[in-house]
Amino acid sequence: MAWASSLPKKNEDYVTKEYWDERYAKENDDGAFDWFKSYADIADLIREYVPDKASRILMLGCGNSKLSEEMYDDGYKNIVNVDYSGVVIGQMKKKHEESRPEMEWFEMDIQELSFGDESFDVAIDKGTMDAFLSAKGDVWNPPEEAVQSCTREVDEVLRVLKRSTGVFLYLTFAQPHFRKRFLIRPNTTLTIRELGEMFHYYLYILKV
Repeated sequence: MAWASSLPKKNEDYVTKEYWDERYAKENDDGAFDWFKSYADIADLIREYVPDKASRILMLGCGNSKLSEEMYDDGYKNIVNVDYSGVVIGQMKKKHEESRPEMEWFEMDIQELSFGDESFDVAIDKGTMDAFLSAKGDVWNPPEEAVQSCTREVDEVLRVLKRSTGVFLYLTFAQPHFRKRFLIRPNTTLTIRELGEMFHYYLYILKV
C-alpha cells in the first residue's frame, strides 16, 4: 500500500504538525487515506444522527480523507473542514474547489478554533483525537500533555456547537474505558455505539 511508506518512525510522530506536512507533501493530490470505517460503512448512522442535510458540519482534522467529499455527494453540502496541516488544506481546497464549491477548508488547530460560539450543528472527529493519544506510556494513564490536548479539543467542540441541538460524533477503535473520560461533561448526553463483529470500532455520540 502506498500509504504504508508514510507511516511514522514512532507513534508519537502522529501528533506533530511536521510529520503530517511531510507526509501530505509526499502524497499526490489524488491521494486519500481513511482511518477506520469508510463513509459507506457509517452512512446510515450519519443519516440517523444528522437527519437534516442542511446542517452546518465541522470536520475536525480532515486530512485527505474521503469522508467529507462522500458526505457532500450524499447531500451534506454545508461542511467546513479544518486541519493543522496547511499542506493538506491547500491540496484539498484545490481538489474540490470546482466539483464541490460549497465546502470550506481552513488551516486550524482544533484545540483553538477560530469560529464563534454556537456556530455549528454537528462536529465530526474520525480518529483525530487518537493522534493526541499516540504517545508512549500507560494507556490507562496517558501523558498529561495528551490529556490536555483531548480536553481542549472537546472544550472547543462544545463551545462551537449549538446549545440543545448540537451533536459531536467521534469514531475510533478505542474502547469506552479509554475515551469516556474526555467526553463525559455536565449538561450533555453521551451514547456509545459498537460497530463491527470481529474487530470493533466505537461511535461516541455526545449531544449538547
